[in-house]
Amino acid sequence: MDEWLGIFNVKLRHMREDIQSIETRNNKLEVQSVNNKALIAELDKLVERFRFPSEYASCLTGSQFDEASVPQYVEACEWLTNALHGLEVPNLDSTFANIRAVREKRAELGILKATFVRKASEFLRICFATLVDFMINDKNYFSQRGQLKKPDHADLRYKCRTYARLLQHLKVKMQIKSKSPLLCLSHSNNFVTAHSQILDGNCLGPLRKAYCSSLNSLLRREAHEFANELRASTKVSKTPNTGLETFTSGNQSANNADTSAVSDAYAKMLTIFVPLLVDESSFFAHFMCFDVPGLAPPRDESGSYDADDDDDDDDDDDDDDDDDEDEDDDDGDDTNNVDQGSRPVHDNDSKAGKNSPDLLALNEALQDLLDGIQEDFYVLVDWAYKIDPLRCISLYGVTERYLSGQKSDAARFVRVLLGDLESKISMQFSRFVDEACHQIERSERNARQTGVLPYIPRFATLATRMEQYIQGQSRDLVDLAYTKFVSIMFVTLERLSQVEPKYAEIFLLENYAAFQNSLYDLANVVPTLAKFYHQASEAYEQACQRHLSMIIYFQFERLFQFAKKIEDLMFTISPEEIPFQLGLSKMDLRKTLKSSLTGVDKSIAAMYKKLQKNLTCEELLPSLWDKCKKEFLDKYDSFAQLCAKIYPTETIPSVTEMRDLLASM
Repeated sequence: MDEWLGIFNVKLRHMREDIQSIETRNNKLEVQSVNNKALIAELDKLVERFRFPSEYASCLTGSQFDEASVPQYVEACEWLTNALHGLEVPNLDSTFANIRAVREKRAELGILKATFVRKASEFLRICFATLVDFMINDKNYFSQRGQLKKPDHADLRYKCRTYARLLQHLKVKMQIKSKSPLLCLSHSNNFVTAHSQILDGNCLGPLRKAYCSSLNSLLRREAHEFANELRASTKVSKTPNTGLETFTSGNQSANNADTSAVSDAYAKMLTIFVPLLVDESSFFAHFMCFDVPGLAPPRDESGSYDADDDDDDDDDDDDDDDDDEDEDDDDGDDTNNVDQGSRPVHDNDSKAGKNSPDLLALNEALQDLLDGIQEDFYVLVDWAYKIDPLRCISLYGVTERYLSGQKSDAARFVRVLLGDLESKISMQFSRFVDEACHQIERSERNARQTGVLPYIPRFATLATRMEQYIQGQSRDLVDLAYTKFVSIMFVTLERLSQVEPKYAEIFLLENYAAFQNSLYDLANVVPTLAKFYHQASEAYEQACQRHLSMIIYFQFERLFQFAKKIEDLMFTISPEEIPFQLGLSKMDLRKTLKSSLTGVDKSIAAMYKKLQKNLTCEELLPSLWDKCKKEFLDKYDSFAQLCAKIYPTETIPSVTEMRDLLASM
């Protein structure tokens, strides 16, 4: 029995081993079958990625580009981008990445990409140049004689929008769904996916330069023609550029000439071209795919932003306000147009933009795009200066207002342009101020030390006009001019007074009085002139004091010299001892009183005549005579008090008697 059981166990063990072997083989076959199916599926997917759709083959391999087929090129470009993207890790399993077929396919697509990029770049460069050349050769795009033409780039932008999606595939983009202003340029507000794969980012550099070069030629031509016609259509009489010599009573027609049309013309130039340049900068930044956070989307001609428009071409095509009347409407509210084309950059966006690698490239490109346009603005400033140098004041204020409105990164070069214009205007106005100051200095050579110098009333007339021209932030410019003018006037006045010291005080007081009289109204409203008014007032009082003291001492020298001796001795000896000093006895006092106050009415009359003798401004005589009488009474009162203290027993004419005598004369 045991033997039989042993045989059965052996056979059972062999049977179990055979069954296990069969099961293992079956499992391996099943796994192999599953793996084969999975491999076939993966290979099918890989082969699908290798498939080159025939509809894109002609676009990508064709010898020439056709503008009408640009949408097909964009679709082919998207397929090529996705195909290259699909053959890269992690979109492709790393196991397949190094397969020879994959490497060969990747190389094939790379060659296709290089060929397509080269053809696309050449096509776009030619298109940019052709579009701009067509506009430049058509005179209807520019201002002509008798007709100011507002630049209209609607057709140009419409054409550019056609190529926007094509350009987008030449620039790296993050894999994120976004409503990009760039995509809106291609007439689509749909959400799209822009892949991180690029065709060739290096080709954008030459394309940007080509676009900048072409558009720069157009913008410079537009600015040149507009500025020329603006000057030709502005009718205004020219005021002589002779500084303070202009502002004389005999030249009132020149002084009153209305040159406001000059400021209006300059403001119109800024109203038209500053928003245009900002918009072109912003459009360029988006069209050429610069990654600068915080950029304002480019506006269309109706004033709205491209990023919010479904179809801008309908709005753009009808914007043909060419005649002067429409231009005047545009200029009617230039304050509201200051911020056109630029929106504030948020703090975070601004910080990110400053660190953006594309910001430097954008700044360099904008320099190429807008360089040279400033020349026509400079010509306009020079033209305004030749007509009326004082118009620089209003031009400066207008420029500052536009400058303060430009905030976006795309407006950087426009800010530079406006800043340079400000410097140019300031330099021209400083030139006018310097010339006027030189005229004041030259007048010193021929001026006579008598009467009011001619530049005193002329300056008042000049200041009145300057105040009329102040706009915005030009107050500092005018105040600086006032400081230069008045400083050189006062210095020259003091130097002239030293030519003949005998008449110095009369000369000074007459001129300082004239300065105060002519600037009284302005000094009440202009702080800078108020400061100089008070300075002139102090100088006038000092000159009066010196002159009146000289006249009084001339007539009553012995009397007041006697008083001065007493005052000097009072510092060293007691008052009781003074009458016993040599020359200060009671007898000496009586002699002094007799010689000085005998016929005092005649002495006072002589004082009046002497005051009147060399005075050329008769209107000053009453006030000066009142000051003279008061000064004499003050001095006589001091003398009387000294006599009462030192010579109590002596009798002298009282102050009241002297006051009554002066009042009667």
